[in-house]
Amino acid sequence: MRVAALDQLWVYLSGNPLLSLLMTLLAFILAVRVNRALGGTPLLHPVMLAIALLIGCLVLVDMDYATYLEGAQFIHFLLGPATVALAIPLYDHRERVRRLLVPLLAACVTGIVTAVASTLGLALLLGARHETLMSLAPRSVTSPIAMGIAEQIGGIPSLAAGLVLLTGAIGCALGPWLFRWLRIEDPAVQGFTLGLAAHGFGTAHAFARLGAVAGAFSGLSMGLTGLLTAFLLPLITHLLGL
Repeated sequence: MRVAALDQLWVYLSGNPLLSLLMTLLAFILAVRVNRALGGTPLLHPVMLAIALLIGCLVLVDMDYATYLEGAQFIHFLLGPATVALAIPLYDHRERVRRLLVPLLAACVTGIVTAVASTLGLALLLGARHETLMSLAPRSVTSPIAMGIAEQIGGIPSLAAGLVLLTGAIGCALGPWLFRWLRIEDPAVQGFTLGLAAHGFGTAHAFARLGAVAGAFSGLSMGLTGLLTAFLLPLITHLLGL
């Protein structure tokens, strides 16, 4: 009886788009618990763990990505409101942001040019194809913006999204170590740096580990980086003859 009931439940879930939503939530909850059990190490970021678990589940149940996305659209939709909500903690620190606006813009432009130039330079030395170069170029901005930029400049949006995730995970892993090594203790500087180099991953890490001030400046940096990259990247690639 119990086995038959489980079979009926699986038949119902497998034909229902809510299965994708359920798998996503369960994978992330499990990934968060595993990360906490390991001391919250950034080397095993919950998002990366959740992605690995989801890939395993999709392979196990033989579900293609289009079918999965159909059921996970609700979470995909929430990316927009979640990003806009970052303005709330930023509003609390608006006076400090106003005073530091010029240095912040200068740091953001410098970071973008450095990230793009170093990435493209190394990829060119390794003989990467044009599509790969254009997918690598926007790796330091949040996924939706990176995918849009990659599509506009001749890259592969899905590859760009994967590289963005990898960049964010590496940024969260190396960021705290670099802060200790360079003796950077100002949460605003730490947060802005994480948002610039590790986009959404860095912003989540800043809120969770470094506090509201770091999270606010990380959100500001992530937004500025995405906006400025959308304008500067086509110009940089044109100047480089790519």
